[in-house]
Amino acid sequence: MKYGVIGTGAIGGFYGGKLAKSGQEVHFLLHRDYDYVKSNGLQIDSCDGSFHLDAVNAYHRTADMPVCDVVLVCLKTINNGLLQELLPPLLGPKTIVVLIQNGIGVEADVQRMFPDTALVAGLAFICSAKTEPGRVSHQCYGSINFGNYSCKDSQCLNALLTDFTQAGVQAALVNYEEARWKKAVWNMPFNGMTVALNTQTDLLLKHPSTRKLIYEQMLEVIHAAQHLGVENIDESFADKMIQMTDAMTPYSPSMKLDFDFHRPMEIEYLYSRPLEIAHNAGFHMPKLEMLEALLRFSPSPAPPKGGV
Repeated sequence: MKYGVIGTGAIGGFYGGKLAKSGQEVHFLLHRDYDYVKSNGLQIDSCDGSFHLDAVNAYHRTADMPVCDVVLVCLKTINNGLLQELLPPLLGPKTIVVLIQNGIGVEADVQRMFPDTALVAGLAFICSAKTEPGRVSHQCYGSINFGNYSCKDSQCLNALLTDFTQAGVQAALVNYEEARWKKAVWNMPFNGMTVALNTQTDLLLKHPSTRKLIYEQMLEVIHAAQHLGVENIDESFADKMIQMTDAMTPYSPSMKLDFDFHRPMEIEYLYSRPLEIAHNAGFHMPKLEMLEALLRFSPSPAPPKGGV
């Protein structure tokens, strides 16, 4: 299949790079480092084996890109308004759009923009960062779950799964609601807590008080999901996520990096929307509601100025 990547950063660069390395035709939309990648290619520094793509199908505008069978949207959700302009040149009658984005409620809003487009949620479990132009640092993990939101073509879905698997990415097809809420079990505690306490994942778990708080926040998400009727999620999943994070390298989640680099944070879909959905169903998550309030209060720190 022919792939398009919108947002060639830590996530799009990694998964798109793996697909391209395996022989798939992949077309990358780039912004700041377009000229660099066009001239120098794309470097993936990976714990699973580093590699370099010498010739990259790099574009500065989607208007110049071909219609694709699958489009991987790897933008931050705060930029989803741009999709109304970015996506149409890539869409054919059977194109699948995979939203590899954080949060809950993303697909519903994008579907309103594109009522006839097949959408799939992509839930990436990965520690990855874009460290400099044309270079992605993949630190650990890297699996991805696909949750079908509105795609009626099971053959294309299976082909998507096969392509990722053959590219060396552990991938699975899972229930949509299950996929989104399971990802939230990790995202909601760790993204906000690393910002609120200005720290990394490992230190949150090394301190008994914050380890307990992280676990309690995970249980709030799990119990909300159960209240909403989500299946295959129970308290043992919190234990699994804690164990997984214990084994990770010290990590700053995407929201912490946005905070550190003075960029807007993805509070809406990571916090406000799932809290609202749970609240409307009669379930409250008080610890995460407080965390959302702290994030709303705390603007990204201003860049340092000269002088005393």
